[in-house]
Amino acid sequence: MDRLLNEVKNYLDITISDEATDQKVNGMIERGKNYLCGLAGCSLDFNAPSQPKALLLDYCRYARSNALEMFAVNFRSELIGLKIQKEVDAYANSSTCPL
Repeated sequence: MDRLLNEVKNYLDITISDEATDQKVNGMIERGKNYLCGLAGCSLDFNAPSQPKALLLDYCRYARSNALEMFAVNFRSELIGLKIQKEVDAYANSSTCPL
C-alpha cells in the first residue's frame, strides 16, 4: 500500500482497509496535491516531512469533515507562506538571480 495513503489514513484515524475507503482517501490526496501544487505554482514533495506534507494532511482532514471551504480561510497564512517560499526558491535558482 502507498506510504502516503497510510500516513493520511493514520492522521485521520481511519482504521478500515478496504478498496472503497482507500479509493476515497486517495481521491482526497490527489485533489489536495493538485490544489497545493496549483497554489504554489510548482510541484511539491509530499513524501518528506515538510510544510507541503503538513498542509496536505490538513487538507485531507478538512475534506473528510466536509469543511473544505474553511481550509483556505484557516490556513491562509501557511498557504501564502508556501507560495512566497516557492517564488523565492525559483528566483534564487534562476539565471537572472544576482546572488
